[in-house]
Amino acid sequence: MVRVDLTQSFASFDGTRLAYRVLGEGAPVMCLPGGPGRSVDYLGDLGGLADSNQLILLDPRGVGASKDPADPTTFRADRLVADVESLRAHLKLDRFRLLAHSAGAVLATLYAARFPERLSRLALITPSLSPLGVDADRDSEAVFARLTNEEWYPSAMKAWSAIKHGDFSLDNFRISRPLFYGHWNAQAEAHGSLGMADRHMAARRGYFSDLDIDVDAIRRSLAGLDLPVLLYVGDLDPLVTPAMATEAATRFENATVVVQAGAGHYPWLDNPTAFADAVRAFLL
Repeated sequence: MVRVDLTQSFASFDGTRLAYRVLGEGAPVMCLPGGPGRSVDYLGDLGGLADSNQLILLDPRGVGASKDPADPTTFRADRLVADVESLRAHLKLDRFRLLAHSAGAVLATLYAARFPERLSRLALITPSLSPLGVDADRDSEAVFARLTNEEWYPSAMKAWSAIKHGDFSLDNFRISRPLFYGHWNAQAEAHGSLGMADRHMAARRGYFSDLDIDVDAIRRSLAGLDLPVLLYVGDLDPLVTPAMATEAATRFENATVVVQAGAGHYPWLDNPTAFADAVRAFLL
């Protein structure tokens, strides 16, 4: 199959010029990166998913090839819903498949609650589940415990603790990365810094700044969401455990949980074929 690989741009709701990458051919899938404040570079082709689908990978405002907004409050996740809707309108999609990774799932969940009629499939990959009221720290200690003998473990945990307390520095991000891969090796180390830059810090800090999510309202909106939802997690991911995903699935009418064995927070890197095959089957 001939694969298209283009970077294009559009003017969002407030005139900010946002970039998106089109990769592959087939049924379109809009993809939202995590981080927050991370460009789509780290998503790659999602383990080969672009061999069968057209991936539309959106760089958030102030990130990657997208421009900085005039109003910094538009970095907040609930404000970014309008960017997703603006891209949908720009692409002239009536209904579309939406895939989001990690913190990007917060934005995807907020979009689904506000514009349920626009979605045909929703794939949440190792997702942040805070809009669904699922405890982010539950079960993580047991997963971290398997790593305590690694020489990098003390420094990685110290950096991760700093991030959780609001220090989003790139050094902390980089040092904490070994915690979140199924296998920490040269490939994972090279991947760990992709899509991060000093310029992205405003977007990174602004994503959750003053964000007030009405979990009960989100649950009510999603309870009647009449479309298939995928919650895809790795069994070695301390951020989103299988038990957390199973609890989150109860918030949807038609949700499926898939657990990839031997995978961390970036399952397409740990086993590209297993990841792409499973997600491809869901997106059909």
